[in-house]
Amino acid sequence: MNEKPNERDRAPWLDLGLSVMRRHAPGREQWHYEHGLMLGALEAAGLRSGREDFRAFVRAYMESLVSPDGTIRGYRHDEYNLDQINPGKILFGLLSATGDPRWKAALDALRGQLAGQPRTPSGGFWHKGIYPDQMWLDGLYMQGPFMARYAREFDRAEDSDEAVRQLSLMELKARDPATGLLYHAWDESRQQLWADPETGCSPHFWSRAMGWYAMAVVDVLDWLPSGHAGIVELRAILSRLAKAVSRVQDERSGLWFQVLDQGRRAGNYPESSGSCMFVYALAKGLRLGHLRDDEGSTERMLAKAWQGLLAGPFRLGADGEYHLDGICGVAGLGGKPYRDGSYRYYVGEKAVSDDYKGVGPFILAGLEMEEASIRTRGTIAAGTGAA
Repeated sequence: MNEKPNERDRAPWLDLGLSVMRRHAPGREQWHYEHGLMLGALEAAGLRSGREDFRAFVRAYMESLVSPDGTIRGYRHDEYNLDQINPGKILFGLLSATGDPRWKAALDALRGQLAGQPRTPSGGFWHKGIYPDQMWLDGLYMQGPFMARYAREFDRAEDSDEAVRQLSLMELKARDPATGLLYHAWDESRQQLWADPETGCSPHFWSRAMGWYAMAVVDVLDWLPSGHAGIVELRAILSRLAKAVSRVQDERSGLWFQVLDQGRRAGNYPESSGSCMFVYALAKGLRLGHLRDDEGSTERMLAKAWQGLLAGPFRLGADGEYHLDGICGVAGLGGKPYRDGSYRYYVGEKAVSDDYKGVGPFILAGLEMEEASIRTRGTIAAGTGAA
């Protein structure tokens, strides 16, 4: 029998993190963007809780993938795949904690990929080497915070500038002026069948794609030096994004739909991963002062969303472990078979449970909501479900 956890007595981010570690042993995983997302969430949970088991899990995982000379198992530089940058974010903390030169060598290898990453005519990084002249919202999260932190750690101011430039270019090209929402991808060449012949944008607003982008903005802001012009620029982007997503939140569930602006159209559903990403990004933006919320409307929106996640997809299973349901397993554009970006395509992708792309953001969102219960006026506190 599946049950809802007792939200008054448990920290849901901690419960889910412990369940993840019990289900997945280091050494059985791979160098992959969604694994990097999960590890980043566990790293944050370990720092917040002071639990050594979280930190030990992350370190053992990465030691199974990065050899003593810094070679990364399963990583291929020549694919020019931005997704492959994301797990590298974990290496910064390991280098700081241990001083082991393997972590610096691996960081430099990933930064070397970005040095040669193909670009669109406007200067945007291709999402992958196999996707010419295309920027995807996902890719901004994969590389942006990595570049911004690399800039901070190794005194490369130009990397801070580049991280901001990529985010700004994507918003400029992918933002719909009517709704403020961002399309999943942009093809500057306008050669893809999914690309609008005038704008180059894909046809729909996919929730997780915008979630990736929202997380990218707040995480890049973590590493920009004080006084950097990009701070004002990214705060303005985050404010526009918050207003846009507030208008498409589902009143019934408190979550956001798989296709953001299509409401309860046949086949559409409240999707967990994008919802968790919005909660994390916007709660963090409020906590750090990147977002203004003078009337408390954003706090109320986040409280409703977090309560919706706890009441809906987050559950205690019959196996005694915690699970997260309602996660879109995968969605993309192009490729074989060809993914056309239509409404039918997005709602046709299978929803799954416990996918790292939902689990990681849920843990991060829970951490931010718990922090918000201490630092805000109290609106969010009622919705944390954390002790």
